[in-house]
Amino acid sequence: MLFILLFGLSALFLALTVSYVYTRVTMNVPPVQIPFLFVFNTLILLSSSWTMIRAKRCYLNDDTEGYQQNLKHTIWLSLLFMLMQTVAWWWLFSHNVALNTSTTTAYLYVISFVHLAHVVAGLPFLMLFYRTAKKRMVDPVTVLVYFSDPEKRLKLRLLTLYWHFLDGLWIYLVLFFGINYLI
Repeated sequence: MLFILLFGLSALFLALTVSYVYTRVTMNVPPVQIPFLFVFNTLILLSSSWTMIRAKRCYLNDDTEGYQQNLKHTIWLSLLFMLMQTVAWWWLFSHNVALNTSTTTAYLYVISFVHLAHVVAGLPFLMLFYRTAKKRMVDPVTVLVYFSDPEKRLKLRLLTLYWHFLDGLWIYLVLFFGINYLI
């Protein structure tokens, strides 16, 4: 199911970015410049990807504290991304780059919002992993049971894949808007 979701998301964002280019070229509309905060948000998402990698490594190495800590860091980095994305939109509004300024600006808002919505959609799963780990990993026996569960290992792998996909998608979008602004 996850691969079907990722394929659908890829098709959605490919269609949105192709539509952006088509609209820009056919209507002769100037490109939109992304705010610097979008680049800063890329660093936040890369950090969240790194903490997910560390969480998975800690899981495979039976490191309870490291696993829980890295899941918590990923949650906080995701919340920071959401906050900074809101700040970036506020910055755009305060610099008179509103949703109705131009067609390309509307694309920027829609595409970045749809990406943010998928981060928000993944956050409950991440929080559930953290909550379950805190709740079930209380003594050596429950830790052993938790770490040896193949279903949890698969779910963690899928969650990590989803998180990396969203990060890679964001990098694509920032590069896409950056290159379109330079061309």
